[in-house]
Amino acid sequence: MERQSELLLVQRLREGNPSAFDPIYEEYHARLFNFLARLCRRRDVAEDLLEETWLRFVANSRRLRPDTRLGPWLFTVARNLYFSYCRSRSLEESHLTDLISLWPVTAAHRASPFEEASASDLERRLEHALARLPARYREVLLLVAVDGFSPAEAAGICGASPEAMRQRLSRARLMLAKELEGTAGHRLPILSEVTT
Repeated sequence: MERQSELLLVQRLREGNPSAFDPIYEEYHARLFNFLARLCRRRDVAEDLLEETWLRFVANSRRLRPDTRLGPWLFTVARNLYFSYCRSRSLEESHLTDLISLWPVTAAHRASPFEEASASDLERRLEHALARLPARYREVLLLVAVDGFSPAEAAGICGASPEAMRQRLSRARLMLAKELEGTAGHRLPILSEVTT
């Protein structure tokens, strides 16, 4: 979303203009759902968390700061809801590994690069390897490699320092590479170094 358009939408939201919600919903709904579904690996939970994310957005729209960046704001809320859900249910990640498929099929929306590529054998192995990572490492890969946030933006979403996020991203890539042993000779974009 272009920054000037985003600032105008934030201004309209702060004024209570309900028509500002639709373009934001259109821009972020599928991305948020895919992030949550890949993070928690349960479609039903992702749908509930997504609905709660939008409810929180509507409830807080008049209190947004004039310079709010909507993507990081929404992803922060979605991420925090996921971890609150995990804490409230005392879920252990080791019990979630074999639940619902990592890449859910959603209603008509523009396909992400991962959805388009998921038909290949290499991407299926990537899905399974990513699913086996602990949530804190999986989320940073999803935020940076899938949703296109910079490591600094991902740090803000996750409540970590930029340096800690760069280290977490580096460890996540190493862990993913280890999970993907046997796919030698293939260079995956998700494993590429990202700076800033």
